[in-house]
Amino acid sequence: MSRSYRRSLLNPARLLEGIGIAFDSVRSNKVRASLTILGVAIGVSVVIGIGAAIRGINNSVTQILEEAGPKTFFVYRFFQGGLNISDGSDELSPWRRNPWLSVEEADLIRHTPGIKGVAVGEYSNTSVSYGTTDLGSVDVAGMSPEWIDVNGGDLQAGRNFTQSEYAASARVAVINDKLAETLFPGLDPIGKVIKVNGEEFSVVGLHVAAASLFGNASSPRMAIPHSTFTKTIDYWRGWMDLSVVPDDTTSVADAIDRVTTTLRGARRLRPAQADNFSIVTQDKFLETFNQMTSMFFLVMIVLSMVGLMVGGIGVIAIMMISVTERTREIGVRKALGATRREILFQFLVEASTLTLIGCVAGMIMGAGIAGVIRMISPIPASIPFVSVVMSIVAAILTGVAFGMYPALKASRLDPVEALRYE
Repeated sequence: MSRSYRRSLLNPARLLEGIGIAFDSVRSNKVRASLTILGVAIGVSVVIGIGAAIRGINNSVTQILEEAGPKTFFVYRFFQGGLNISDGSDELSPWRRNPWLSVEEADLIRHTPGIKGVAVGEYSNTSVSYGTTDLGSVDVAGMSPEWIDVNGGDLQAGRNFTQSEYAASARVAVINDKLAETLFPGLDPIGKVIKVNGEEFSVVGLHVAAASLFGNASSPRMAIPHSTFTKTIDYWRGWMDLSVVPDDTTSVADAIDRVTTTLRGARRLRPAQADNFSIVTQDKFLETFNQMTSMFFLVMIVLSMVGLMVGGIGVIAIMMISVTERTREIGVRKALGATRREILFQFLVEASTLTLIGCVAGMIMGAGIAGVIRMISPIPASIPFVSVVMSIVAAILTGVAFGMYPALKASRLDPVEALRYE
C-alpha cells in the first residue's frame, strides 16, 4: 500500500464519515444496536470491574506487608500457596505431619543472633459483652507484646499490654475502634471492664488499623496476651504463627538461614530430613496472591469474551443490514472511482465505532462496579490503566473481526449489479 494511499484511508474526513454513518445505523436500528452495545459493554465492564478488584486486592496485600515492615518474615506450621484441596486424608493433608510451633521455639528464635523481635499469634472468635451489649462472635487474637510493631496500625488511646502482664497472664485487652464503637458508643473505652468468654478483662488500649481486605480492620477485633488466650479462649490448637523481624545489621536471607538452623536444631532434624515448618517471606506472599489473582484474570477473560461474542454477532447483523440498505450507494461510489479497499475501510470504521460505543458504556459500568466494591467491602478497588487499554483494543478488534465479513461483502459488490438493486 503506497504512502499516499494510506494517507487517503486515514483522512479525518473519511473517518468522520464512517463514524457518522455508524451513529445513523444505531439510530435506525435501535434494538439491534442496543444488543450489540450491551454485549460489548458487558464484556468491557467485566474487564474493568474485575481488574479494579484485582488491583485493590493486590494493593491491600502490599499495604499489610508494608505495615509489617520490609524485612519481616513469617513462620508457619505449614504454608502452601493457592487453593488447597483436602479430603481429610493424610496424603492430601501434609500439614498433619508437621509438629505444632510453640512458645518455647519462639523464645529460641528471639534469642538467635541477628533477630530483633518475634511476635507470637493465635486466633479465634468468642463472645464479648459490656453491660447490656452482648456480641456473640468477636475476632480475638492471642499475641505477644511485640504484635503492634509487626501488625502496624496505631494506638489511638491507652497502651499495649506489657511484658510483665504477658508473663502473668493478665486479663487485659487492646480493642480496635470498631469494637469500641459497638460496646462503648460515645464513651472512653480505656479502663472499662468487659467480659470475654465469660471472663472479666480490663481494656488498656484502643488500636486503629489501616483498612484492608485481609486485615479485617472493619470488623470488631481485640488482642490479649497469648498466655491469657491459651487459658481463657476456645481455639483450634496447632496453628500458631510467628512474625520475625531481623535487626538492622542482618539481611532477610541471613535471618531466615539462622531461624531455619535454630528450628531444625530444636526439632533434631537430620541433614537429609526436610523442614517440617514453613518460612514465608513477603515476596512469597505476593507471589501467592499474584497466582490467585491470575485465576480471577482468566475468569475475567472468559466472561468478557462471551460478552464480546454477543456484541460481535450484533455487529454482523447490523452491518449486513447496512450493506443491504446501501447497495445502490455502494454501486454509485464504485462507479465514481471508489476502490474495494476504500469501501472495506469505511465499513470496518463503522463496525469499530459500534463496538467503541459499547466500550464507553462498559467503562462507565465498570467504574460503577468499582465504586460499589469500594462502598460495600474493604477492597480499595481502583481501575488500572492497563484494563482501559485492553478494553479499547478488545472493542476495536471485535469490531474489525466481526465486521470483516460484511465489509468484504460490500467491497466485492459488482457496481453494475449494485446500481440495479431495488
